[in-house]
Amino acid sequence: MTGATAQYCDTDQQTYVDSLMNPDGFFREPQAWNESLAAVIARLDGLPELTGEHWQIIHALRAHHDRFGAVPPAFSHICWRLHLGKHCMERLFRSDREAWRIAGLPDPGEEVKAYL
Repeated sequence: MTGATAQYCDTDQQTYVDSLMNPDGFFREPQAWNESLAAVIARLDGLPELTGEHWQIIHALRAHHDRFGAVPPAFSHICWRLHLGKHCMERLFRSDREAWRIAGLPDPGEEVKAYL
């Protein structure tokens, strides 16, 4: 794929991803999420290829949201529970907010966004 073709694909993918997100970059309809879309979002955000550790975090965030309907009280607890080290979020994602977005989860609300 040439640079021009890759850039066209990125633009096309960015347009599609943007159509699924609200103005703050969170999924309008979390059921539209899938792993392929998560990989596209991560790449568009400038992350390297998602590893097994990334996927563990992503699926743990989705499971937590499915069970409780909310953001975990401390993202480091997810790291601890998965035995990935206390600072796995900082190591794998640029922010908790980015992990939440890549996991395809909805807008958590204004108060939560202040500390994500």
